[in-house]
Amino acid sequence: MNLKVLLPTEIFINQPVTKIIAEAENGSFCLLPKHVDFVSALLPGILTYVDERQCEYFLGVGGGILTKTGSEVRVSTIYAVQGEDLGTLRQKVIKQFEIMNERERLARSAIAKLEADILRHFVKQGVSADG
Repeated sequence: MNLKVLLPTEIFINQPVTKIIAEAENGSFCLLPKHVDFVSALLPGILTYVDERQCEYFLGVGGGILTKTGSEVRVSTIYAVQGEDLGTLRQKVIKQFEIMNERERLARSAIAKLEADILRHFVKQGVSADG
């Protein structure tokens, strides 16, 4: 099979694999090369895959959609982090969430400043905020 993990801005993984384990709302599932075509909504969690050398890898994913068509398996997700083992993955996920939280805080701050600037502009123009 070929696993392709797609993020909004990049192809995160594109490589041959022999096994994929992921989690959907109704539980974990395993895909092997001869598995029937398949579609599933993924929960945020860990996606495990095994490459052709039988090395196991772990991805933290923020939910998404998995489709298997023939030998192509595609995972579309908004967020993915790869770790060589679960401990490394945990640290990377924590760091990534800290970065995302900081970005969200900065965005909220910028929006609040923009709103305040708009209100100041209305006050200077002598127009009330009610219309």
